[in-house]
Amino acid sequence: MISKKRALIYSVILIVITATFTTMFNLTLGNKVIISKDLYTTYSKYNKLLGLEDIIESDYYKEVSEEDLINGSIKGLFEGLEDPYSQYYTADEFQTLKEQTSGSFVGIGVYIGVNKENNKITIISPIEESPAAKAGIKSGDVVTKVNGNSVESKTVDEVIKEIKGKENTDVKLTVERENKELNFNITRQTIVTKSVSNKVMDNNIGYLRITSFDENTYKEFEQNLSELKSKGIKGLVIDLRDNPGGLLDVCVDIADDLIGEGTIVYTKDNSGNKEYYKSDKNELDMPMAVLINGGSASASEILTAALVDNGKAIAVGETSFGKGLVQSVKGLKDGTGYKLTTAQYFTPNGDYINKKGITPKIKEKDENQQLKSALEYIKQEIK
Repeated sequence: MISKKRALIYSVILIVITATFTTMFNLTLGNKVIISKDLYTTYSKYNKLLGLEDIIESDYYKEVSEEDLINGSIKGLFEGLEDPYSQYYTADEFQTLKEQTSGSFVGIGVYIGVNKENNKITIISPIEESPAAKAGIKSGDVVTKVNGNSVESKTVDEVIKEIKGKENTDVKLTVERENKELNFNITRQTIVTKSVSNKVMDNNIGYLRITSFDENTYKEFEQNLSELKSKGIKGLVIDLRDNPGGLLDVCVDIADDLIGEGTIVYTKDNSGNKEYYKSDKNELDMPMAVLINGGSASASEILTAALVDNGKAIAVGETSFGKGLVQSVKGLKDGTGYKLTTAQYFTPNGDYINKKGITPKIKEKDENQQLKSALEYIKQEIK
């Protein structure tokens, strides 16, 4: 007698295969079904998976969760890609992902990624004024434990799930910084992210800080830039330091308001098809500089390259993170979803920055000096 779970998995596999093959021969004889040889060959590839599942159910030392086994099998498909940016999400995990781009969530307020050099889970950046930032968490901290439990061999999303929790509850985060182990006890709070802020510096130079590219960022950008322009600024510093990226379309909209007619970015899929994102003639006609560092990733790098390659600004600071891959995020009917790397992106000049980053024209490690150097450059350009 076939188990209910096995019947469920066979049904799922058969549905997938049926959707894949447009021409096949099916013949029903009593309680048997005759299928094509090609379909049988594809179907039989899953025998090992089902056999191992039976062994786990029979021999594992404690009761197993049917749902966990199925989710683990699906996650394994994505983990087989060996791509840290492609993942399957359970319903809870997918909800968390959506929260990250909505601008509001409960947590400690950090962006986490995988360091390209050591493959360790690393703090890309803490959100300004968040519980994590106030506690002393810094960009570049390597996460080693959550509540005393090692995160080794765990995915980024598994670590995020452990860090998150109910509002006003505490989480203990252990990080490694400069070969020292540091412990932080942080209270989870509702984080409402304000992604854009501004001020006027040195009388006539605008300073625009963008901390992420989420659903509200473009609207905030328009409001903040309008405020600066109303104050008569003659130049602009755009601060993208520790900005981990976000939504591509939001980044493209911002670039479109700044660079004038030209290419913002282009992508290439696995068939070699290219898609170009272009800007119109409208531009911000004043000297600009962009501040970047190792925490500037993805959409931050796209905006930086768009400004630099189109001759609208120079980059100041440290080499950026180096993420030149585009992910598509899809939700499924049951509330689960996935994120899959579907394309590479290239700067307007055709550079592929993945694992290389963008090297600034003015290299400077000191954070305070980075802004000073940007201001000095703009002053010279205004004259």
